Amino acid sequence: MLNSVNYQGRLTRDVELKRTSSDIAYAEITIAWSEKYKDSETKCFLRCKAWRSTAETLSKYFSKGKEIVISGHLVTEEWEKDGQKQSRTICQIDKVHFCGSKSSSGSGDTAKGDDGFMSVPEEIDSQLPFN
Repeated sequence: MLNSVNYQGRLTRDVELKRTSSDIAYAEITIAWSEKYKDSETKCFLRCKAWRSTAETLSKYFSKGKEIVISGHLVTEEWEKDGQKQSRTICQIDKVHFCGSKSSSGSGDTAKGDDGFMSVPEEIDSQLPFN
């Protein structure tokens, strides 16, 4: 059977890294996206869970509002609360991918124009090792 999903969206909140009692890292996130057709907009929210190094990557590089692409598979979690069986279907994340524009983190990036290219200073020709 095939159980594979790929989603692109934005995180609805900051990633909180948690650990199980046996010290295994995990993170639960919600990804949101929408589709517009004429005057109608459909919004969708998907709960996801990542484990181990994928969870650590999420908590290190992603935060609320960041665009993300995930690859994974659907699983049904089951538990009991107050004597009632509960369940929900989530996306178990296998891989995360960066997406969208880089945030301005003040890392000394050179200013880029609207087309994404930075302008090269004219005096650079005299500094090149070849002519």
